[in-house]
Amino acid sequence: MCRLFGLSSAPRRTHATFWLLDAPDSLSLQSHRDPDGTGLGYFSADGTPHVDKAPIAAYADRAFAEDARQVESATFLAHVRYASTGSLDARNTHPFEQDGRLFAHNGVIEGLDRLDDHLGEDRALVRGDTDSERFFALITRETRRHGGDVAAGIEQATRWIARNLPVFALNLVLITPDRLWALRYPATHELYVLQRPAGGPYGSRHLDHSGSHGRMRVHAAPLADRPAVVVASERMDDNPDWRLMEPGELLQVGADLHTTRRVVLPGPPAHPLTLDDLRPAAAASQQAA
Repeated sequence: MCRLFGLSSAPRRTHATFWLLDAPDSLSLQSHRDPDGTGLGYFSADGTPHVDKAPIAAYADRAFAEDARQVESATFLAHVRYASTGSLDARNTHPFEQDGRLFAHNGVIEGLDRLDDHLGEDRALVRGDTDSERFFALITRETRRHGGDVAAGIEQATRWIARNLPVFALNLVLITPDRLWALRYPATHELYVLQRPAGGPYGSRHLDHSGSHGRMRVHAAPLADRPAVVVASERMDDNPDWRLMEPGELLQVGADLHTTRRVVLPGPPAHPLTLDDLRPAAAASQQAA
């Protein structure tokens, strides 16, 4: 299953080190359970978005995923991909960038021909083949239509997809230089949020999160003396304050770390998908590791 991780320490920038594959392994033939891409998104001090990503497959160099990535930003977005739609190619690897925003998604959307028709000329925002980037393009269009209101863009885009297309999951994290949004929909996959005080629950402790499946590790020494909000596909440490987001919940983290949450999709999708409905590759990508 794809792994999502988002972090905000806004308005202060944080130096963080990311290992996107914590456990090194050999270049032996990979099965469908091996990562198909790893990516990290962040912003420079002037707000310029940066995306470091690579398709990790049998023919690819694992150095990108195995080496520590040390960057500074007020917001971060990391993703480990298990391909469900689209080839193993950098253009299909998360995060994606549109209008200076960065986005990653965990789930499956079908009926892409209808989504392409609905996007119309905004289909030009999509450079790859994935359902995820098309989903992002719809959010970008709706955000433009709502005067740059990202929350409204996410709500309108997800409502249209939930009403009109077959959906397995729409979990997402979206960041700008100083803000973060996350959505869990429906209850298919988990998505957790942690509002972490400076130093964590025990005080004076740096952040050192490691996913239980050995695919991602994050270390941030500056968070020993500053607060942060973290969103992740799984609880990444023993902090008792991790909260499972509600199905349909949209979380917003502001430039001052103030959080708001609202259930924007209270009901199930009109056309829900199960694992049995998915193509074998897509089904494999959505099963828990």
